[in-house]
Amino acid sequence: MERRNFLANLAGLGILSLVKPFSVFSKTVAVSGDYTIEQFEDMGLAHFSYAVIADGKMMVIDPQRDPQIYYDYAQKNNAKIVGVIETHPHADFVSSHLEIYKKLKVPIYSSSLTKPNYPATAFDDGDIIKLSDKIGFRSMHTPGHAPDHISAVLFGIGKDIAVFTGDSLLFGDVGRPDLRDFSNNIETQRQRLAEMMYDTIHGKFAKLKDDVLVYPAHGAGSLCGRSIRKASSSTIGYEKQHNYAFEKRTKAEFVSLLLSDQPFIPQYFSYDVKLNIKGAPDVKFSISKIKRLPKNYQPDAKALIIDSRPASAFKASYLPNAINIQGGGAFETWLGSIVAPDAAFYLVAGDEEGLETAIRRAASIGYEANIKGAFVYDAKDGKQFAAFDRSTFHPEEDKYTYLDVRTGKEVKEASVFKNSINIPLQELSQRISEVPTGKPVLVNCASGYRSAAASSMLKKLLPAVQVYDLGAAVVDYKNTEAKK
Repeated sequence: MERRNFLANLAGLGILSLVKPFSVFSKTVAVSGDYTIEQFEDMGLAHFSYAVIADGKMMVIDPQRDPQIYYDYAQKNNAKIVGVIETHPHADFVSSHLEIYKKLKVPIYSSSLTKPNYPATAFDDGDIIKLSDKIGFRSMHTPGHAPDHISAVLFGIGKDIAVFTGDSLLFGDVGRPDLRDFSNNIETQRQRLAEMMYDTIHGKFAKLKDDVLVYPAHGAGSLCGRSIRKASSSTIGYEKQHNYAFEKRTKAEFVSLLLSDQPFIPQYFSYDVKLNIKGAPDVKFSISKIKRLPKNYQPDAKALIIDSRPASAFKASYLPNAINIQGGGAFETWLGSIVAPDAAFYLVAGDEEGLETAIRRAASIGYEANIKGAFVYDAKDGKQFAAFDRSTFHPEEDKYTYLDVRTGKEVKEASVFKNSINIPLQELSQRISEVPTGKPVLVNCASGYRSAAASSMLKKLLPAVQVYDLGAAVVDYKNTEAKK
């Protein structure tokens, strides 16, 4: 069974950003004479959305924030969008379901348990949507990740073809049960959702035929699961053989396993759930309201500044108090983890194209309304990081405070420096008092992505302390202790 640690995937996205720019792309994943399934992948959020066309009619499933890609795809294929299926109110991205509804006047199909603020058409367990005489969707109530979660089964004449599983069944994993709280007793709610997931896996998905295709809303790197396998499609039969959730165990054992060792919950998740239940505004209109400021603008000294440039450019010249969340990799996740949903900030990039990309990515989690102003920064006379001299560096010498901003699990699995302090990046601002200030601080993570953000935060919060970022050079020191 292939199991991938979520944070390794997240770090991998950070590495990927060094060689490949952020992109959303699509591919045809299944086609016959009766239907076509197109998969759209948002690399930054590890999010999959889908379009299914049959008889010239197109259904969109779990759409991303900007719906233009679906309009373009429909036009290219001479298809008419006839509806949107929302498997559940998503926590990690903002959906465009309301915008599509307003523009095209097509129904939004969702569980009646969601009780959204927008006009919705109930698509509850057993309900049918027909696209043609041969092709349709059947709703399947699949709670566990959320109590109102549904999956959409695509069927033909006498045969189930595929199941769009949202965040219930994932590749090699299942959706985490700790992102939705509808009671005052959080632990009881999570316990109940985990129990629901057990019933969903064994009472719903396990009863589908082995050749039914599996298309979830997220892939490897997403925070909506714990150990999602790197893939873009699967089958029920493959998941039965390779997904731990289908293994024979008691419900109590399953619940204990599912509730253990879940990754952290970014600050923006609950905000996005509420926004998706309400329905987000038109993305282009919302982005158009962001104030574009002159190049090399100087915000107030107390302002929160998010600089999305590469770490090398940031360290060579940056604005005082700026935090470096690099625009590649998992930008949205770390923006929503470090910056609270109610916090206003300035957004910076190295050029106009990078700035527009950063704005769109902030909008994908509903943060565009928080941007006080956006501008390009390429000045050469800003603050600078002192270069870390590796030629004179000896890890065994007691010259530095070693700060490891990976998770505790990552540190246990692969140590870097002896006697390092472990404060995960998402906790750093709240635990800054735990960082000793008597020596220079050397920051590391797994790939250099998180340490870039952490070192800039230390510069902001501990201005009197000398801070060094080990960056990508950390790969030369991993498992230092294990090698001794």
